[in-house]
Amino acid sequence: MDALVKFTSQSQGRDRILRATQYACALSVYLLRNNPNNKDLVAKLKSLESNMSAGRKLFRLGNTANSIEAAKRTMQLSDRVLCLCLTAANVTRALYFICDNALWARNIDLIRNINKERWSLHAHRFYFFSLVMNLTRDVYDVVHLMVQNSRDKQFRQKMHEHLNESPDVADVVIPQLDALLYLLLHTLKSHPAVALDTLKNICDLFIPLDRLGIYPSNTGVVGFCGLISSLIGIVTLAQPTLRIKP
Repeated sequence: MDALVKFTSQSQGRDRILRATQYACALSVYLLRNNPNNKDLVAKLKSLESNMSAGRKLFRLGNTANSIEAAKRTMQLSDRVLCLCLTAANVTRALYFICDNALWARNIDLIRNINKERWSLHAHRFYFFSLVMNLTRDVYDVVHLMVQNSRDKQFRQKMHEHLNESPDVADVVIPQLDALLYLLLHTLKSHPAVALDTLKNICDLFIPLDRLGIYPSNTGVVGFCGLISSLIGIVTLAQPTLRIKP
């Protein structure tokens, strides 16, 4: 109970719970859309989804400053690749929140002289670029860890034993590809924080891809990916050891 209270007392914790609820509603609406007996339920789920989205926009009002502060910190990183990727991700994320805040103000009529569609498009573009930078960082981390593992004598012995356990398969599958896949899976398994962050960013990427028309999907795919990403966000926030650093 104490852990739950501590989690929900954080603004990020509340936002991720609302986000998970929002995308769970979107997925449920998609799955129930063709059943005429569920019209009332679908209407309630759509209303709940809309309320969750509005609540999240209110919680995100201070995130622009947080992203700018994060960008200042990542600019001090000694690793140039991490510095570039994380700083670019934080800056574009700050721009995304500026657009998101403007849209929130437009929805409640605080601002009336902005083009809602244009600002929404800009927001998704900044969000997309931020995710691409985060994924680039994930790939960089994975490759770096794979290189480290490949130089480890104990790991190379385990990989050699793995390749020799199934000679029939080795005759069919390219040995180098089998070794690469084994190295990749072992790296992700031994570094769950990197694996979870990569999966989260991949799932999140489907949202702006759909909104921008780069890879159109449907509300079911967006809802499913958003829900998985939100659940990963909840787990990593509740268990800091599973959160990627820096």
